[in-house]
Formats: sequence, structure tokens, C-alpha cells
Amino acid sequence: MSATTPAQHSDQPGRIMSGEMAEQPAVLRRILDEGAPRIRETAERIAARNPRFVLLTARGTSDNAALYAKYLLEVVLGKPCGLTSMSTTTAYGAKQDLTDVLVITVSQSGGSPDLVASTQAAREAGAITLAVTNNPGSPLAAVSEFHIDVLAGPENALPATKTYTAELLALYLFVEGLRGGDGAAAKALPELAQQILDRQDEVKQLAGRYRFAERMVITSRGYGYPTAKEAALKLMETSYIPALSYSGADLLHGPLAMVDNISPVIAIVTEGKGGEALQPVLERLRGRGADLVVIGTQAEVDKASAGFALPTDGVAEEVQPILEILPLQMLAYEVTIARGQDPDAPRALAKVTETR
Repeated sequence: MSATTPAQHSDQPGRIMSGEMAEQPAVLRRILDEGAPRIRETAERIAARNPRFVLLTARGTSDNAALYAKYLLEVVLGKPCGLTSMSTTTAYGAKQDLTDVLVITVSQSGGSPDLVASTQAAREAGAITLAVTNNPGSPLAAVSEFHIDVLAGPENALPATKTYTAELLALYLFVEGLRGGDGAAAKALPELAQQILDRQDEVKQLAGRYRFAERMVITSRGYGYPTAKEAALKLMETSYIPALSYSGADLLHGPLAMVDNISPVIAIVTEGKGGEALQPVLERLRGRGADLVVIGTQAEVDKASAGFALPTDGVAEEVQPILEILPLQMLAYEVTIARGQDPDAPRALAKVTETR
């Protein structure tokens, strides 16, 4: 985000962010009902081109959605994937051979100059370019060969919430389309999302643990790792608490030393292989006496200091991130309100970030 536009405060702090979080079940239904056929058609057209590998380009919240897509593409399709460094093109003017490479650019607004310039350069270098945005009339959509509209509707709060989950679902359906799948694992998501959002009081109680926090650590593995990064971003941009996100594996390679019995740690324990891989990390955290809060199954929550149990029984691991982020969005909102700040208008930020 940019420091060029002043924040606009509403009469009710957090009213806009709260309203947009509440829209998410309806947005997910809209994507499944209206967007899925077009996403499948786009995926089929790209699959026919047989891209040799995939590059993902994004900033901020959309970068976390792109990381989720990287896991999907590598695990589900076995396609080599990378996250691009836009400055290699926009600042250094590097020329690449991207013949038969799929370049996916994810952006809520589709307006950042570096995203547009790097996508244009990728297309000129021979890439198959796909823009995933909430704005089909954006400059990014215009320079891309293909476009997916995430159908989230206008988003006015500075912290992105509904566009993030919309991007996740659109990317999941796109990857499903690439492999000829039907996306059935996503059908239950709108109802489950509503069940989670209806538990606001639980999150408000949990937020009391972090009102005076000076630092937080958020960790996960596998499909949950993008959730950890997005949760940290939401907490930092709304409440201004320094929130450090780590893959569980990386946490053990040094940063674990900063964790003690007064350090709040949030662990996103995805039900599946990612959660299994996180178990040694959870054991180490408990051994250090960390104030450990778990977002995951009831069994995992019961072993922690506190937590939020997710309704993920029978939900495929690859779509659980769409549910995992919801209580963490609410947590960022509630912590910010508890600290006397307005999550609708974080200081020094603007809705459209114009990086170059």
C-alpha cells in the first residue's frame, strides 16, 4: 500500500471492514454459481497450450494468495512454480525467454504500475499471461491475454478481506480446471464460512490475549503457510502489532530462540499433511512454554493455551485456507478495536498501491 492517500475514518470504527468480512459467504457462492464456468473455460484454453512451468506475480495480500496457488500447482499438478521478482524487469530491465511459460498475476485492483509493466514484459517475452483481479476493467486485465474476475464486488476497507478469500477460491477452481477436475471440494465452503463468521464472540474473547502484545509469531506449514503470512499482514496493517510469520520448518532454524513463555504464538494447523508436518514444531513450542493459540481442529485446540476450532472435518486440505483465514481476519479486527484504533483506516495506507 501507499502513503500517498490519507486514511478516511468512518463514524463507526471498523464498520466497513466488518461489513466486508460478513459478505464472504455470499462472495464464495457467487464465484461457485456464476464464476466457475468462466474460470473452467479459461483453464481449459490455457491447459491446451501445455505451459511448461508457472510464474506467479503479486504484491501484499495478493502475494499470499499467489503463494497458495504455488502450493496448489506444485502439489496437485506437479508443475514447477516460482514467485517472480518484478524489479528484475521494472528496475533492472532484464530480458527473459518466457516462451510457453504461464505467468499468473494476482491483484485486487489490477492497477499497480509494476504489476502491469511486468505482465506486459512477460507477454512480450512469449508468456501465456493470466490476470486474476477484482476489476475486469483494470490496466492489468487489459495487458493480459486471459483474465479471471474474482467477483468480490467493491471493497472499500483498506484491509483486504473478501478479495483475499475470493482470490483463493478462484485460483483453486482455476487449478482444478487445468487438471479437468470439477471443484467439488469447494461446494461446502459458503455454509462453513458462515458458521465461522457467526462465532464473532469467541474471537472477541480471544482478542483479549493480544490487546497489549508487543510482538506476535504466526506459524504453519504447507497450505496453511500462506494463511500465516496473510494473518500477520492483517494484524500489522490494522493493529500495528509487529507480527512475524514463519513456515514451521523455518521457525526451528533460528527464530525459535525468541519464543518464551510470554511470547504469543498462533499456529494454523491444517488438517492433513501440512498439520502433520507441523507437529514437531508444536511440541517444541509447548516445551518452551509459549502462549500457544491454535487455529485448527478441536483436538489441536485442546492441547494449546487457547484457540479456535475449525469445522474442517471432511474438508479437503487444499481448500481449508479459505476457512482458516476467517477467524484471523476477525482477530485482527477485534484486536484493533480493543486497542482503540480504526481498522477501516490504517495510518499511512491507501487502497491502491502504486509501486514501480
